[in-house]
Amino acid sequence: MAEEKVSSISNSKSLAEMADFWDTHSLADYDDDIEEVEMTFDPAARRTWVGIEPELLADLRHIARERRISTQTLINLWLSERVAQQKVQAPS
Repeated sequence: MAEEKVSSISNSKSLAEMADFWDTHSLADYDDDIEEVEMTFDPAARRTWVGIEPELLADLRHIARERRISTQTLINLWLSERVAQQKVQAPS
């Protein structure tokens, strides 16, 4: 049987156990048990948020639910299709 993963400090086996642990403990008490990590931020991975009129968003959510996909996926699919059509119609 595969070895079960546990959190290194809380010894939690689930997110719920980990949440319960950190609700009653402070990370400051475990300063010797943590290590610094290097992290890289990729600006290209950043998402851009665009405002959508509430009525339009409601319609999009309804259509997405009917198709059993997320609203974000539906919007990205439709925008991709429209951009591809524009590229064909007006090549630069």
